[in-house]
Amino acid sequence: MRLKFIKHINKSIVFGMLGMVVLAGCQPEDSFENNGLTDPNLDASFSITAVSGSANRFVLEALNSNYVSSKWDVGEGAYQGKSTEEIFLPDAGTYTVTHTAIGRGGESKSTSQELVVEVSDPNAGNLVLGGKFETDEDIAEWTILTISASGASWTFDSGAATVTASDWNQQGLFQAIDVQGGKNYAIDMNVRGDGSVDTWFEVYLSTTAPTQGNDYSADGTRIGLNTWAGCGNAPFSGKLSQLTCSGSGNVVSFDEDATVYLVIKCGGANVGAITIDNVELRGTN
Repeated sequence: MRLKFIKHINKSIVFGMLGMVVLAGCQPEDSFENNGLTDPNLDASFSITAVSGSANRFVLEALNSNYVSSKWDVGEGAYQGKSTEEIFLPDAGTYTVTHTAIGRGGESKSTSQELVVEVSDPNAGNLVLGGKFETDEDIAEWTILTISASGASWTFDSGAATVTASDWNQQGLFQAIDVQGGKNYAIDMNVRGDGSVDTWFEVYLSTTAPTQGNDYSADGTRIGLNTWAGCGNAPFSGKLSQLTCSGSGNVVSFDEDATVYLVIKCGGANVGAITIDNVELRGTN
C-alpha cells in the first residue's frame, strides 16, 4: 500500500507540472506585458538652462525620475551621466542634445533638443577654423603645403581630412592663427589609421610661415606619431595628445601677440592612410 501511495503522488506531481507547461504555452504573447520588468511610462524629456554669468555653460535636467539610468549626448557620443548634468560648450554653434532614459529590463527612450551657443568662450574657444572639415567653407580655411612633387596627398571627405604617402614622400596642411602673448594654448585632434611603416606624422605651431615646395620643421615638432619612436605602427584611433610619442608637447605659448602657423605634415615609406578630424587650438589659462 505504501508503494502505491508514493506512485500516486509522483504521478500527481508530473501531471501538475505538465499542466503548468501547457497553460504557459497557450498564453498569448501580450499576457506578459506590465509584469514589472519594463517601465510602461518611461520618459526621457529634459530641460536646458543657461548657467548665470556664463554664455557657454548649461544645466541639463531630466524632468522625470521613472528610470534606472541616464545617458547624454551633445554630439560627441553618448556617455553615462546623472539626472542633472552641467555641460561646457566652448565653441559657438548649434548642438543637438539627446537624453536617453534606460528603464527596467533594458528598455530605453530618447529625446533630443537643439541648443544654440551664440559665442565662443573667449579663453577656451577653438581658434582653428574649419577643424571639423564638414563643409566646403571648412575645407577652404586650409592650405595644402606642397613638399614632395608627387607621391603624397591630402583628400577631404565625410567630415575628415586624410593623408596618404609612400616612397618617402610627404605633404602638409596649414592655416594661420592669431594668438595672444603669454597665454598657453593646447593643440589636439582626432587621428585614426590602420598602422603605418617607416612613417612620421608631425604637428608644428610657429611664427615662421611655410613656403610651397619646401619642407617644414620650424621650432620643432610639438606633437606627433613616429613609427621609429613606437607609435603609429599598429592600428590606432583617438586623441593625438594621448597617442603621441614624439615632439616637445602639445601646450605652447608665445611671448607676444603673434600670427602663428599650425602645420600638419606626414610622410614616409608606407604611410597607407592617416585621417584627422576635430583639429583644435584652445587656450588653457
